[in-house]
Amino acid sequence: MDDNNTFTKTDRAFMLLFALFISGLTIASVLAGKIIDLFGFYVPAGVIAYSITFIATDVISEIWGRAKANFAVFSGFCALLLVMILVNIAIILKPAPFWQGQEAFQSVLSGTSRIIIASFIAYLVSQFHDVWAFHFWKRMTRGRYLWLRNNLSTMVSQLIDTALFITIAFYGEQPVLQLIWGQYVIKLMIAVVDTPVVYGLVSYLRKGAR
Repeated sequence: MDDNNTFTKTDRAFMLLFALFISGLTIASVLAGKIIDLFGFYVPAGVIAYSITFIATDVISEIWGRAKANFAVFSGFCALLLVMILVNIAIILKPAPFWQGQEAFQSVLSGTSRIIIASFIAYLVSQFHDVWAFHFWKRMTRGRYLWLRNNLSTMVSQLIDTALFITIAFYGEQPVLQLIWGQYVIKLMIAVVDTPVVYGLVSYLRKGAR
């Protein structure tokens, strides 16, 4: 018997979106230690990976509802906690005598714990707000204007996330206000670009469910 027959098209889509959500969230925390110049704005390198999470939660919210979107958010929190634990274990473990990369390895990943703690706080507040706001605007628009709901929920959630994350992760080490401004502008640009992506995915999945 082919086990693939037990999964519907929407089942596979949910698992794929869930995987993209978790991978985007966790790798963003690792990449955020590097500050990059993106179109003249200075932002943590994890900004693009993190933006994937809002696409995933908006599609999950629209197709599967608030409960599954909140489950994805909570699962992401657990994944971040696991990443922080594993990173610290990897740093602490004694390196092989012939391996010469400990200093560079520790230099790159030692700030990850602070970044992940910042991610915990910013992530929980912004993601739960995003799910709440998406469904709030869905009620207000009676299920219409997906583009409006997607952008309104994401714009406010990204501002909350950016302000909390940058302040906690980089206060005292980097120019916080400059980073908040740069990251928020880039996230808004990504939010505009991801609107047709959300529309396309929702349309595709609804057709598959018929």
